[in-house]
Amino acid sequence: MAVGARSGHDGPEDRPSNGGLPADAAGRAESDGRTRGHGPGDSGPRGFESAGSKPPGSQPPGGNSADDGSPGEDGSTAQRKQRSFWKELPLLIGIALILALLIKTFLVQAFSIPSDSMQNTLQRGDRVLVDKLTPWFGSEPERGEVVVFHDPGGWLEDAATPEPNAVQKFLSFIGLMPSAEEKDLIKRVIAVGGDTVECKKNGPVTVNGKALDDKSFIFEGNSACDDQPFGPIHVPEGRIWVMGDHRQNSLDSRYHQELPGQGTVSVDEVVGRAVLVAWPVNRWATLPVPKTFDQPGLNAAAAAAVPGALGVAGALPLVFWRRRRLTRGRTAG
Repeated sequence: MAVGARSGHDGPEDRPSNGGLPADAAGRAESDGRTRGHGPGDSGPRGFESAGSKPPGSQPPGGNSADDGSPGEDGSTAQRKQRSFWKELPLLIGIALILALLIKTFLVQAFSIPSDSMQNTLQRGDRVLVDKLTPWFGSEPERGEVVVFHDPGGWLEDAATPEPNAVQKFLSFIGLMPSAEEKDLIKRVIAVGGDTVECKKNGPVTVNGKALDDKSFIFEGNSACDDQPFGPIHVPEGRIWVMGDHRQNSLDSRYHQELPGQGTVSVDEVVGRAVLVAWPVNRWATLPVPKTFDQPGLNAAAAAAVPGALGVAGALPLVFWRRRRLTRGRTAG
């Protein structure tokens, strides 16, 4: 029988002064100095609850608080939590897609290697990560870097591109898969704006008169350029000269000299620098710049400045000697 409810027999109704409880129950409540909490079925007068209730924030011993987060008998709280998760899931997915799109646009993007032109540095089917951030800050490609660039025009006009399905298009759009529709190429930068590059048959590639030791990165058994000698080519400012590491299997700058730019590529067409082979796992590797591109005197600007500096250094003593003679002549006169 619930506390505060009527008994099942005819009898005098409890007086309001004791809150609808029998005398012995009321006495026990008074002697205890506290009241029992009302359960879901309590129907006693509300004045009893306010008069003897516990201080705010305490938990009544006989019932559950409506907002304590504990599940009810019908599991309504658990259902509420489950519905809350499914409501948040689309928001989480949306945020993840936006972040992926931003990363693809401004930070890094995955590209697939479709040919053998960069062997053995890169194999067909490798997935590389391309740094797209540094070009946003004005950084331009440097000698020795492996870069991805858009087709300057005419390089891939005969190349067939596979037709991706809807899922591939979506994943490539957000950067989780390489794009199959864009006509991009990947090559190594050999010379930059202001350089003079040349390669004669049976000879090495030279940049500003300095021979490159390319044995560490070109395909084993390949020559530097015996299949297509070239040069000398003066690379215009804002453009680069590129070549594949598999020299005898790469239609690079050498094979497009009849096009505008004489085979060079505008830096505006460069997507970014390939920095990492990310897939497959057993091919994981970074893509550093070979040491031969760091040799002294390779920089065209530095090489041009050396003769000028030597000339100035040699002329200074003559200037001082002449000024001294003129000064002595005026003093004597």
